[in-house]
Amino acid sequence: MYNIPINFIQIRLLDFIDIFLVAIILFQLYRLIRGTGTLSIFIGIVSIYIVWWLVRILEMELLTALLGQFVSVGVLALIIVFQPEIRKFLLFLGNQNIIKKGSNKFLRFFSQMDNNTPLNISLLVNTCQHFADTQTGALIVLTKSNDLSFYLETGELLDARVSDQLLENIFFKNSPLHDGAVIITNNRIKAARCVLPVSENTSIPVSLGLRHRAAAGISEVSDAIAIVVSEQTGNISIAMHGEIKRNLKPLQLKEFLVKEFGAMSQGSSVKQDKK
Repeated sequence: MYNIPINFIQIRLLDFIDIFLVAIILFQLYRLIRGTGTLSIFIGIVSIYIVWWLVRILEMELLTALLGQFVSVGVLALIIVFQPEIRKFLLFLGNQNIIKKGSNKFLRFFSQMDNNTPLNISLLVNTCQHFADTQTGALIVLTKSNDLSFYLETGELLDARVSDQLLENIFFKNSPLHDGAVIITNNRIKAARCVLPVSENTSIPVSLGLRHRAAAGISEVSDAIAIVVSEQTGNISIAMHGEIKRNLKPLQLKEFLVKEFGAMSQGSSVKQDKK
């Protein structure tokens, strides 16, 4: 190998490859956990390791021994915290077409980086109002920085443009897809009938059903926003950061979505609330 002398440090070509591979691993790890509560846990674990490394250099024996106990179980903690992501990664490695599929996913990721189709807020609000008027139960998840790929795999993949007809067909009572959640990313319905984690928050009223608890659950583990239409009352609710805002009017729903996603693509105006 060719050695490049820089002062007293020799940098090899393998060192550049090593740094490049580590950067790829860290970037993929960030993609898996961004927008989720797991990211905060990971940052906390890294912070403990950095502090432990500093106190070792400063020869602070008591703190070194104390923090060393956390560092010694750090790998086990990471395995527990990132269990879903590790399982997904191992399943990916076990696929026989890993090279071909991996390259396709790699190219698809970069092709989608510029694919930020704005959310059609007016269409979504009008559809939710229709569900409320007809007391059609619905659970719609709008993603932000996290694409919720793990939860997409629990449902039926669609990848279709958002339309009121498609949403009404999905949540029609006799439709095989009406149970579970619809996940929307970049104004496209990525999947339907998705299974979401159910919140165990005891402050959620017992009168709310599994749809509301699932909406709160997905908003606890990610930065996604979940819209719920009650099948019993027709009330519209929103879940964000684990909290549920209930009994929203269509205009309030629109104002909330505009605040979170910006003034998006033009669509029909929001219909006047008949209630």
